[in-house]
Amino acid sequence: MKQARRAADPLKRDLSPAILDFGPVRFTLARHFGFCFGVENAIEIAYKTLEAHPDRRIFFLSEMIHNPDVNTDLEDRGVRFIFTPDGKQLIPWSDLTPEDIVVVPAFGTTLEIQDALKAIDIDPYTYNTTCPFVEKVWTRSEELGQAGFAVVVHGKAKHEETRATFSHSVQSAPTVICRDLDETETLCEVIRGNAEDGTFDRVFGGKCSDGFDPEQHLSRLGVVNQTTMLAAETREIARRIRQALVDRFGEDQIGEHFADTSDTLCYATNENQNATYALVEEGADLSIVVGGYNSSNTSHIVDLCEQAMPTYFIRNADEIVSRDEIRHFNLLTRAVDTSRGWLPRTQARVALTCGASCPDAIVDQVLNRVLSLFDDARSLEDVLADYPVQEIEAT
Repeated sequence: MKQARRAADPLKRDLSPAILDFGPVRFTLARHFGFCFGVENAIEIAYKTLEAHPDRRIFFLSEMIHNPDVNTDLEDRGVRFIFTPDGKQLIPWSDLTPEDIVVVPAFGTTLEIQDALKAIDIDPYTYNTTCPFVEKVWTRSEELGQAGFAVVVHGKAKHEETRATFSHSVQSAPTVICRDLDETETLCEVIRGNAEDGTFDRVFGGKCSDGFDPEQHLSRLGVVNQTTMLAAETREIARRIRQALVDRFGEDQIGEHFADTSDTLCYATNENQNATYALVEEGADLSIVVGGYNSSNTSHIVDLCEQAMPTYFIRNADEIVSRDEIRHFNLLTRAVDTSRGWLPRTQARVALTCGASCPDAIVDQVLNRVLSLFDDARSLEDVLADYPVQEIEAT
């Protein structure tokens, strides 16, 4: 289906979801979902490394991507993870030798970890799967610092990618991490000079570079992001910060105080999010979003869907227990809930999508699992016959 859509719309102008009507259940499938270029590249390098070095110990700095099925498969093949996603070290550096292979994940890593690997005589760039769009953010941060700007990183301070971006950014620019619009409003009040004394330290202490001086460094700013955050939110954060600087310095001086960094937004994340907006607009009785529970980009897709309909965030088809029961992750409580009576008995309309780190095969399994709950559903072959299968074969 994805290949057929690409063939029919190579410029990706049509964001409308595909509709698969099986009779008693109808799926609306997002125009864009699943692996982006950075994830595909990381996985390809990871498995080629395993194939090329069967006799060497292979470590990954942390999870290759935030998908439990992919990471479990890698562990089953002998891979070991040095860090947990939140930065806890599982394997001490002293256990590694120069003969070991260490693979850097798609999120990238910090300069401090790179230095630790070099101290063991392990080159951190030989097996580096860092996403090019993450590296683009690092490059832009460096350019901002060289031009005399401070950097605001829109991201989650404990996320691997944000930790890596922060590590690179502080080498050339005063840097502060801003998580959301609420924190942005606080930062804007500090910029305008309207905040109470100590506000910056209370909200951003521990999330800014050493020696960050709000009075000095919040006068010239550029905004970059953790590439898995909502692009629309990053744009809004940049807009609000720009307006705060206009309020402080005037529109005629804004070129000296605000840098346009819109070119750093990840196109793939943006495409998936825009496709989710179109999926929601189509309407459904419920949505199923598939992905790892610690996946940032997937959680944002869940947020968008939850605003419009009951949404079930699942990691794979095993979470669909029966027609009456489903296990799903609750973003608010950070725990797995069980819901009953989740699926309409007839004429069920199900919106289906997944995060950028979820393999298509898992989405297939989820779709087939839901189909198996309807005895009188049309076969997958019959439904696909309604689409240009010859285009799929040709690609």
